Amino acid sequence: MTDLLDSLLGGLALGAVYALVALGFVVIFKASGVLNFAHGSLLLLGGYLVAVLHDDLGFAGALALAVIVTAALAGALDRFLLQRGGHDAHSAHVQTIVTIGIDIVLLTELARRIGGDLLTLGDPWGDAVTELGPVTVADSRLAAIVVSAVVIGGVFALFRFTSWGLSLRAAAEDMEAAALMGVRLGRVRAGAWCLAGALAALAAVFLAAFPAPGLERTTGQIALNAFPAAILGGLASPTGALAGSLVIGLTEALVVGYQSELHVLGEGFGDVAPYAVMLLVLLVRPNGLFGAKGAARV
Repeated sequence: MTDLLDSLLGGLALGAVYALVALGFVVIFKASGVLNFAHGSLLLLGGYLVAVLHDDLGFAGALALAVIVTAALAGALDRFLLQRGGHDAHSAHVQTIVTIGIDIVLLTELARRIGGDLLTLGDPWGDAVTELGPVTVADSRLAAIVVSAVVIGGVFALFRFTSWGLSLRAAAEDMEAAALMGVRLGRVRAGAWCLAGALAALAAVFLAAFPAPGLERTTGQIALNAFPAAILGGLASPTGALAGSLVIGLTEALVVGYQSELHVLGEGFGDVAPYAVMLLVLLVRPNGLFGAKGAARV
């Protein structure tokens, strides 16, 4: 029973962090129709900046600067590289391919700088743990749940109560009609990319925190586990991204926690479990848990 509770809490914390990353995928897709495959390298950049700056600026200062820089870079990449291709569906496909090239460039440079080192981010939780009845939980996991809940609530409020959120929802519904009604698609896109970059930088802190050994050059690849979460929930649905992230996080934690009982599936099954769950769900609901079928007038 204790092992089950530990796995559930770990999965909830992991799912909360995945939700930050998955929301980045969703908000960019809603604003531009682009699948951002450079998201993992942006996350790694945010974590790297915290790691190299926390000695001089302190953890809070380093995190704030990392969020700002990563958000600004993400917005600049969209503004000066991607938006030049236009806003139509064909351009979105080309821009998706361009993000693969961006990812290769960023990841190569960051991997060169990090090398084989494990970088600490100087987070205030360290290796501290808290006793919750029979379960011992790392403080970093509790912080991940609380911080992610607050930030995700803020993002949903941004979608619902701001003019930018209204413009984003209008662009997601019909980009051409939104442009004709005066929505500035370029600004909506830039805002979406900046928001996604900020969320990625924040998620990096918790992906590298205890019980993880630290930030390494492969940390960005871990973030790609949030991609199945976005697909699972429905790529245009923020609510679906949240639900899908919790499903993926719990699945991954349970598979790792009960690896000995699942040895018949192989030792590395935990790495592919998110994708296996995604495929199983898509066989039943091809549009995702919260995805809706598109209607076309002919």
